[in-house]
Amino acid sequence: MIRASILLAAILLAGPALAAGPDLGAVQQQATNWPAIGMFMFFVLFTLGITYKAAMGTKSAADFYAAGGGISAGTNSLAIAGDYMSAASFLGISGLVYTSGFDGLIYSTGFLVGWPIVLFLIAERLRNLGKFTFADVASFRLDQTSIRIISATGTLVVVAFYLIAQMVGAGKLIQLLFGLPYLYAVVIVGVLMIVYVAFGGMKATTWVQVIKACLLLGGATFMAGAVLYKYGFNPEKLFASAVATHPKGDAIMAPGGLVSNPIEAISLGVGLMFGTAGLPHILMRFFTVSDAQAARKSVFYATGLIGYFYILTFIIGFGGIALLMSDPTYFKLGPAGAFDKLKDMLGGTNMVAVNLANAVGGPYFLGFISAVAFATILAVVAGLTLAGASAVSHDLYAQVIARGRTTDAREVNLSKIAAVVIGIVAIYLGYVFENQNVAFMVGLAFSVAASCNFPVLAMSILWRGTTTWGALLGGLVGLVSAVTMVVLSKAVWVVTLGHAMAIFPYDNPALFSMPLAFATIYVVSTLDKSRRADRERAAFEAQFVRSETGIGASGAHAH
Repeated sequence: MIRASILLAAILLAGPALAAGPDLGAVQQQATNWPAIGMFMFFVLFTLGITYKAAMGTKSAADFYAAGGGISAGTNSLAIAGDYMSAASFLGISGLVYTSGFDGLIYSTGFLVGWPIVLFLIAERLRNLGKFTFADVASFRLDQTSIRIISATGTLVVVAFYLIAQMVGAGKLIQLLFGLPYLYAVVIVGVLMIVYVAFGGMKATTWVQVIKACLLLGGATFMAGAVLYKYGFNPEKLFASAVATHPKGDAIMAPGGLVSNPIEAISLGVGLMFGTAGLPHILMRFFTVSDAQAARKSVFYATGLIGYFYILTFIIGFGGIALLMSDPTYFKLGPAGAFDKLKDMLGGTNMVAVNLANAVGGPYFLGFISAVAFATILAVVAGLTLAGASAVSHDLYAQVIARGRTTDAREVNLSKIAAVVIGIVAIYLGYVFENQNVAFMVGLAFSVAASCNFPVLAMSILWRGTTTWGALLGGLVGLVSAVTMVVLSKAVWVVTLGHAMAIFPYDNPALFSMPLAFATIYVVSTLDKSRRADRERAAFEAQFVRSETGIGASGAHAH
């Protein structure tokens, strides 16, 4: 399988899913980008070597799920940043800034401000209470079966929608940039993510994410620096040039260009902010370090890296306006004409960063950035696949079906099988959704994470009164309401399904579905007067001591 994946990888280079940006739509196959393919080939060979080494050192479930807890805080912070800085952030946000100016940063802000929540509320408690997945923490003093089922369901829903968006985006961008058929693209992504996860587990996934983070930060830094260099490192000159060039003029420096409805904007921000604290592939990273202090440091360092990266996307987006639209080939058409012509030529606004790389660094830097974009997709899908496989093997099989009566070897083998199955399903769904607008799917993934995973996790560790029935029904209400509201919104009900009018007026439901989940947990838990509920409330004190000090056997449960 490794040899086959190397052979397939040698043929291609690709880009990201459309998490933050608009859909690419129909694309035209272009000539093969050989510099990019060569760089991507090197990345694949190097990471496959790491995967082989990781496979030799993966002997237990702790190794497979959490790299044996041996990852340092610095390394883990890079891995967190690599797992979180998706290609959608790089290409999508810069494309949104190119289109809408200042208001495109609403996604950058939403993605970033969730990290203080993770740092102050979750990181240490996760490391002290959990073992491999966030369900370990949520079920610490509650009923194992019920809480793990709802947690695993939330995990798999988030993973499924996130993976579909990543696969479709990768396929379309490969088709656009490198002259390969769409099906080849999704197969290559699927095969490589299966290899990384099934053979190397968390160790291989960690180093893929670390390398990707370094490449992405380095490439984005060079690009932003080259843009600023052309304007004497004077941001004011850059913005003035962008305003003079963009058809919207001064409006690109004001809010309201992308999301004009205040409720929509707040709901989007809530989903991005609290969804970050409920993403299963991000939460898994806190179990890879040795203690709670290292977990806290990981988040602190990662927040700085992620914040720095989003500043770069701001410069890249405005650089795309100022440099690409002032090109003599298009500028004679006038600002509006140049904007539309460039949008067509670039293959959609998500390609602004790739074309800007060519403008400031030539074809080889274009190849490097394109290869980094595909490396980014591989790192993200590897993390998602591992999270999904862990939910199946550790939460559902080992703890619910086998009820702890299994071996490490059997659990790990099932996780590897689950990774293969998830990879095959992702390839199939990526192919099926080729011609669909999947931009809403990442929004749905964040909404489910904010409305199901985060309330269950937060209330179980922060509120003494939380009971099993409250957490179970609250998580279920959050999951169902988030999915239902997205389906009834304009993005799906009108754009995808073709109905005349949306039933739910907003594309982002988190402002409504998340409070509904919290309210359900509170009300049901308060009304629960059962003996089990009394025991669960009493067990909170033991959980609190453990969450603050880390004293106790790893993965032990209060009941």
